[in-house]
Amino acid sequence: MEQRSIALDGPAGAGKSTLAKLAAKHFGLIYVDTGALYRCIGLYALRMGVGSKDIEGITALLPDISLEMEYDKNDVQRMVLNGEDVTDDIRSPEASAYASDVSAIPAVREFLLSMQREMANKYDVIMDGRDIGTVILPGAGIKVFLTAEPEVRAKRRYLELIVKNVDTTLEQVRKDMEQRDKNDSERSVAPLKPADGSILLDTTQLNLENSYKALCDIIESRGNMV
Repeated sequence: MEQRSIALDGPAGAGKSTLAKLAAKHFGLIYVDTGALYRCIGLYALRMGVGSKDIEGITALLPDISLEMEYDKNDVQRMVLNGEDVTDDIRSPEASAYASDVSAIPAVREFLLSMQREMANKYDVIMDGRDIGTVILPGAGIKVFLTAEPEVRAKRRYLELIVKNVDTTLEQVRKDMEQRDKNDSERSVAPLKPADGSILLDTTQLNLENSYKALCDIIESRGNMV
């Protein structure tokens, strides 16, 4: 069993990253945003002009990709792609769409698997994604499946993008999220689903403060497992 590890899975827009960051700071854990890894590969493929569903093309790019996770003075995760900080670039709608497609490619998942597990072996972590409890850290001390109704998730993501000055609409965000939900849940490799033994946390009716409290309550109730 990975020591002091928390697996936080769920669909896009469920609030995984925000809650994981808060919980990491509170419990003294390293936050690992695994979705950012797939976004980096998606961004690289986008920049190289390779289609998001071009399996052979994207697989051929992998040897040229160097990824690093760094943490600034505020313990905020920064993503470095081939020496360039792309933390902000990977949050664009285009990069998000690419990330959804490339994450279904077995070679990409294998490429990132060892990196993610190495982080859990090296640090006490809370790791969020879509297959953390099912594939990446099946022995995690605590597994949480975070979700919310699609309309709520879309609105949250839209407001998040607006703050970052991304030119989009709520309708477009909703459509993109519906497509990503479909891709994530129907892919043949590591589909999105609750891990065995995971605790469901539905934040549809909860604001950020109450969602955070609910997650902390779950972690504290299983404190001997972390």
